[in-house]
Amino acid sequence: MTRVLTRSDLEAVLEPAACLAALRDGFHTAGATAVPGQRVRTDLPFPGTATALIPGLLPGVEAYTVKVNAKFPGARPALRGVICLHGGTDGELLALLDSATVTAWRTGLAAALGTALLAPAGHGVLGVIGAGAQAELTLRGLAIERPPGRLVVHDTDSGRAAAFAARHGGRVLDSAGAVAGAADTVLLATWSRAPLLTLADTRAGQHFTSLGTDEPGKRELAPDLLDAALLVVDDIELAVRMGALAAPGLARSTADATLTDVLSGAHPGRTAARQRTVYAPVGLPWQDLALAWLAWREAERRGVGATIDLLK
Repeated sequence: MTRVLTRSDLEAVLEPAACLAALRDGFHTAGATAVPGQRVRTDLPFPGTATALIPGLLPGVEAYTVKVNAKFPGARPALRGVICLHGGTDGELLALLDSATVTAWRTGLAAALGTALLAPAGHGVLGVIGAGAQAELTLRGLAIERPPGRLVVHDTDSGRAAAFAARHGGRVLDSAGAVAGAADTVLLATWSRAPLLTLADTRAGQHFTSLGTDEPGKRELAPDLLDAALLVVDDIELAVRMGALAAPGLARSTADATLTDVLSGAHPGRTAARQRTVYAPVGLPWQDLALAWLAWREAERRGVGATIDLLK
């Protein structure tokens, strides 16, 4: 039987602390898998793109994931798709999960891990540029990992920015530059194809987490800022192909470390109070498995979600 887990099902069974623990473990262990994950993307003859992440694998998990997403920036929600969770013994389709929900959770919570590791000490001002689902989950993760102080937010949709600020006790600013000017740590989660911040918009000691640079042509931070900062990515090859390092003029060596390096202590991360730091992930297939496996096991235990027999 295949368990179908909708957005509401997933929100009923997922819990931020458990997801953070699964993601942290995955950053430590995912590199030990014999089969590397792949991220395949194509343009569509419509106003969107399609991306497949295969296979999601983790040591000790007898299953794998295949995710297929469609991204349509003008739609709400902009991300639509499905994650297939297969048993590793015989390929049985254990579950079909809403990919938009799993992607928001794993991206936002992994961003919270990276932000907490690299951000300046203390509970400074957090700035949010792009007040969508991923930013929501990053704030939920930071509430556990490192609670921020005051919040400032900007979004091209002023109503969405106002609602986000009201939910989190923050205030709305009128531009990305104004957010950078007010914040100590800045989270960017947008669809931008032109840099929103340059080095001149920033000051020494700030941290930036850029979630929107996950496809060729998407840009949130200018090359001069990436070059000047301590740059941490989740996967260097992907960052070069379609992430932060795909920008013209940036070399592979611009990336100083991966998040796994920092988590494991192989790289010290931030070493000075006045150091600028950037975390710019693309998103990895094993992260889908980490949360899909967690969600499926809990749904099985609690009987959440519908079951169907696809072989009937």
